[in-house]
Amino acid sequence: MAIPGNMLSAAAESMDPTFTGWRPRLNCTFLSGTGGRNGPKVLTVRSGAAGETQAETVTGYPVTAGQTYQVFADTSSATEAERIGLLWLDDTYTPVGSILWSLTTSAASASWHRVGVAGPAPSGATRVRIILSSTAAGALVSHYWENVYLGVPIRTTGNLFGFGTESSEIDASGWVSETNATISRQAPPSSWAVDWYWSGGQVLAMTATAAGNAAMISVEQPTVTPGVEYQAYAYLSPPTTAASAWVELRFYDATNTQLTATRATLAAASTGFQRQRVSAPAPVTAVTARVAFGLVGASASQVLRVEQAVIAATPTIQAGSVLPYADASFEQGVGGWTKTAGVATLARSTPWGIAAVDGSYCLTVTSTTATASTIRSPKYPLAADGGSAYRLMYCEQVAAGGWTLTRGVRWYSATNTDLGLTSVAAASAPTPGWWYLFGDLTAPAGATQAAVELTLTATATSSVIRLDNVALWPALPLVTVTATEATASVTLTMRELPLDQLIKVFRVTASGALTLVRGPAGLYDGTTAVTSDLMVIEDYEAPLGVPVSYRVEITDPVGGGVQTRTTDAVAIPHADINRAWLKDPGNPQRNTTAIVQRGPDWARPIEQSAYVVKGRRNKVVLGGRRQGLEGDLTLWTISDEERAALHWLLDEGHTILWQAAPGMGVADMYVSVGQIGEGRTGGTAMDPMRSWTLPLTEQNMPVTTGVNGSAGRTWTDVVAEFATCADLLSTFATCEDLLLDVRMG
Repeated sequence: MAIPGNMLSAAAESMDPTFTGWRPRLNCTFLSGTGGRNGPKVLTVRSGAAGETQAETVTGYPVTAGQTYQVFADTSSATEAERIGLLWLDDTYTPVGSILWSLTTSAASASWHRVGVAGPAPSGATRVRIILSSTAAGALVSHYWENVYLGVPIRTTGNLFGFGTESSEIDASGWVSETNATISRQAPPSSWAVDWYWSGGQVLAMTATAAGNAAMISVEQPTVTPGVEYQAYAYLSPPTTAASAWVELRFYDATNTQLTATRATLAAASTGFQRQRVSAPAPVTAVTARVAFGLVGASASQVLRVEQAVIAATPTIQAGSVLPYADASFEQGVGGWTKTAGVATLARSTPWGIAAVDGSYCLTVTSTTATASTIRSPKYPLAADGGSAYRLMYCEQVAAGGWTLTRGVRWYSATNTDLGLTSVAAASAPTPGWWYLFGDLTAPAGATQAAVELTLTATATSSVIRLDNVALWPALPLVTVTATEATASVTLTMRELPLDQLIKVFRVTASGALTLVRGPAGLYDGTTAVTSDLMVIEDYEAPLGVPVSYRVEITDPVGGGVQTRTTDAVAIPHADINRAWLKDPGNPQRNTTAIVQRGPDWARPIEQSAYVVKGRRNKVVLGGRRQGLEGDLTLWTISDEERAALHWLLDEGHTILWQAAPGMGVADMYVSVGQIGEGRTGGTAMDPMRSWTLPLTEQNMPVTTGVNGSAGRTWTDVVAEFATCADLLSTFATCEDLLLDVRMG
């Protein structure tokens, strides 16, 4: 699978089917090796003699001076450490400045591991080559490379930190010592998944100066919104499994006074990299936030390594859930949960990664006797008034013994008066593995707060049960549809979708005809996985004024089971029959309307050859299949804004969708537009009205085109990367390029 945004070709990235795009630079020859992960092949660099070997790209890839570029690759060698570099060049391929080298890995490793570096292109640089380097002890020593990326830095979407703080590929200047520590960078041979692109080869290293507590803190203090829940996380590599390594999220007011600090400690399962999360809401006077990392009771010279530091708005376990992340996922402890009756004990699972559905931990409930215990969450404000229906969900796994479960919600008034418990009938906890359990409950009149309350009855001594992904949210319809006349679109909202399932979405007309609906990766044809329990699809290709419904098929990729959801029928209003919609399926922001002056007089060409046969009256005609419709559509635009909008739609030359009002004798049609004509209509020079001639050729529906959009990109991501609006001018040609992150050069 190609790395998104890679400037290298697929062959140069993966070394498949061979190492085209690369050439020896120093003391080596090439072979095509096997055992790759990004395709089966790898580049084998074989030394000619003892000493440094270097391979480089044949192409000098275009760059813009001042723009930061990132390069990384996956590599393997049981005997050699390695490094990767960027050779900056001018238009004549003359080197500009020195090579930007990564650190050399601290040790050789036969396992696939990553090397990488990032930095700005120097003044005068217009091109760059990638250099792969290692030092051999003798001749005929092999080193293996694949999965090479070159491009703009790959950042975590939504991260309030800039790339220089999130990653250590440039330097360590985004972090400073707070207590008893020095800050540097290291390049351990760390293994990452082949399709994990957010970790490079260089990591942040905090070294304890002396015995005792040690800590470092981010220089950046991004702006936060009071009341919003934020999450900070990073991959931590502790010096030992017994070390107490932590991450802390801190909020500050306008005077830079620290308001709160919330800490989560890693329960290390190894000394490798393990992601640790911490979350907390921003206080009402919060203006900024920082993230700190540290060790409790460190020994002198102990090192804590950190990779991919992130601070972002906390994702929800379930859309609309009233539980904060700390009480729903148990990443930093048991949260606000307490035992209100019984002998059971509550604890966060340990060590890291032993059991979890979300994140790396879960809540572990242990009962030494075969008795009932009740546990309860804190109280949370409700999203709807009393009398509304709510849905309770949690995930459970029986780890030992057996359990009977009663799930319920205790309701409270605004004055904290207990309004009673609503619960679902007791049932045996299903086994084995993790199970999602649900319950639909109605809030009594006057309820403004709720606490989740679970009665867990152990059916054997020494029973253990694990809980995770707790959520309580208003029980809304699983699927709804609404039509919007202003955009000529239908919005399909799907809730409570099962994650990691494959989804297929059809538009259904009154005749029963099924048409696949378009999404960011193309048509929802059953190859797209569900990544969120809430999905909103805007269908801009639904017909005008015609009732349509939707059919959603959700397939389990393992078991093959199919869940089906259907919607009510809805029609897009279209009041002005003289106007037609012209739409770009991949860029709905370009869609526009125009007044139809005259519909096309259609022709259907055909390729034919006529032959005269001697002695025959009639010619012999050989021809192919008759082609689709061709004709000229004439339109009027009546304002400068309409004229500019039509130009914007037609600029890219994409296949467009032409939709006329029902009853106008024309079905919806995908067309390509030839050379357009824009003429005046005989008015004064100031008259903005124009007459257009659009030569149309009928096309098939585009099946691979995805709907372009931000894909989660917001101004938060822009602000984290660019200091001023002026910085954007040298990077993005248009506002649309800024939205889609399409950069010049």
